[in-house]
Amino acid sequence: MGRDARPANGPDAMRAFSRSMLRDLHALERILDAGLVESDVKRLGVEQELCLVDSNWRPALVAPQVLDRLKDDAYTTELGRFNLEINLEPLELGGRCFSRVESSLRRHVEIVREAAKREGAEVVLAGILPSFRKTDLSLDSITPRDRYYALNDAVTRMRGGPLQLHIVGIDELNVEHDSVMLEACNTSCQVHLQTDAEEFARLYNTSQAVLGPVLAAAVNSPLLFGKRLWAETRIALFQQSVDTRAAMKHLRERTPRVRFGDSWVKESVLELFQEDIARFRALLPMDVGEDSLEALDAGAVPRLAALQLHNSTIYRWNRPCYGVANGQPHLRIECRALPAGPTVLDEVANAALWVGAVLGVAAELGNVTEYLDFDDAKGNFLAAARHGLNATFHWVNDENIGATELILEHLLPLARSGLAEATVDPQEIDRYFSIIEERVANCATGAQWQLRSLAKMKGHGTTAERLTALTAAIAARQHGDQPGHLWSLAQLEEGGGWRNNYLRAEQYMATDLFTVHENELVDLVAFLMDRKQIRHVLVEDDQHKIVGLVSYRSLLRLLTRGQIGDPSIALPVKEVMVKDPITIAPDTPTTEVIALMHENRVSVLPVVKNGKLVGTVSERDFMHIARQFLEEKLREE
Repeated sequence: MGRDARPANGPDAMRAFSRSMLRDLHALERILDAGLVESDVKRLGVEQELCLVDSNWRPALVAPQVLDRLKDDAYTTELGRFNLEINLEPLELGGRCFSRVESSLRRHVEIVREAAKREGAEVVLAGILPSFRKTDLSLDSITPRDRYYALNDAVTRMRGGPLQLHIVGIDELNVEHDSVMLEACNTSCQVHLQTDAEEFARLYNTSQAVLGPVLAAAVNSPLLFGKRLWAETRIALFQQSVDTRAAMKHLRERTPRVRFGDSWVKESVLELFQEDIARFRALLPMDVGEDSLEALDAGAVPRLAALQLHNSTIYRWNRPCYGVANGQPHLRIECRALPAGPTVLDEVANAALWVGAVLGVAAELGNVTEYLDFDDAKGNFLAAARHGLNATFHWVNDENIGATELILEHLLPLARSGLAEATVDPQEIDRYFSIIEERVANCATGAQWQLRSLAKMKGHGTTAERLTALTAAIAARQHGDQPGHLWSLAQLEEGGGWRNNYLRAEQYMATDLFTVHENELVDLVAFLMDRKQIRHVLVEDDQHKIVGLVSYRSLLRLLTRGQIGDPSIALPVKEVMVKDPITIAPDTPTTEVIALMHENRVSVLPVVKNGKLVGTVSERDFMHIARQFLEEKLREE
């Protein structure tokens, strides 16, 4: 996103940037009309995003330091200080190109891993890191670059307030966040396919048609903040985290910046760029320092910098791309929907499936728009993101078909023929497609592995311990050579036990809370304590702000006086509660939590974020760690 440009401010800058965009659009039209776009060659490109974690398997804010050690243009920053991106040199499609991509990716990841170790960090490839917590995503974690601060300011300003993130899966996530940093949770393996200008519309439409089933085979992001959501939660998270649409009272339609699209392309890539300029305001006006039409008139090839910058802030899942290499302009389709991980081998297999499916289905059907309605292609994509291999698709010729059957019996054979026609080595095709075939046949996606691992650990340890173990297991297995569908399930012990999971209150606080209002009947508190076996009930007001606390001891006193259970007495909670109890923040260190409890002689501390109750920490929460600590010490004797 504008790696070399500097944000500009003010209405004059916005008008100048808009002018540059429009001139770039006219220049692209001239480039296409003159036949200047490179043709008769297809190239493959890959961008790898990754996470950095510390020894506790939490996000490590060391990406700038790691990047300083690398000193190579192949590596670049991402939004979060715990993310980096690797950009591979493009390769001509054919021969053993996918093996070369795999070898290059492995080498680059290992180089980053070695540099990260010097900063006390490890590399993890995951669509969403299981051990993320909301407190990891403050602006303290943003990469300190002008363009990222400008992006956050622009999105927040356009949205008109904090983000309301709401995703429903097995569990439900409903949180508020005050910055664009939620987007930093997402890491992907983006695949580029260079294509001729003349066949761009046909291949782009085909890429839209096949994206649903390809994603269903690749899902690897089922968790966010410990909640089991979509099979590929990145899709919902990304759309909401950079959504600039403010809530409106009227039924005016507004388009999200992260999108699948609304219609097929009819003739040219110009349609996509024109649509995006028409629908979306420039998010980051910058001084691009180039007049593209003057460059064309002078016989030069323009970079179309303004158009590219605007395009980089419109997040189509299949994004059109313009670039210049060796003095010649070219067009690419960038697939942004595929997640990082579980392994480099899996990622390259996913890339081969997408490229092969685009080429094979286009060759088989010609114009896919004659066989599939656009709304069905869009619906298939969302179904895949939600349900993975459990999705049912509305496929060509009005056929309803399950994801597994569609991929194994239809898409894979066409993808094989597509890569074979592109002169990809047959052994390459067999190697990578055998991984897809085994993964799909056994319903063993990365998302399923994470969910099955969590289910196996259910009832053991805290939620934080299970999520930490999951992250640790992913990192450990990525050092091996097995693809994700052959991984053994994660074990609780892999997370390091209590040492990594009791550092701060948010790691073990209770979040499933029972509260009452200050005007409610005290007898209700007694009912909750009896039925739910709890010793404290918190009191909230109408805005979910904590105003008091009722302990079992205070109820015992009332019981001895006969003030509970007597129908003639309607005692309100506010008359017996402890007002304005001591509270802590989610990131309070455990040592401070223990000291507060000891000094104030309390056995429970409400956890408050932005003035609102988010959890509690009680003496009971330390019983688990005490047991582990005692067992560990006794074994040492």
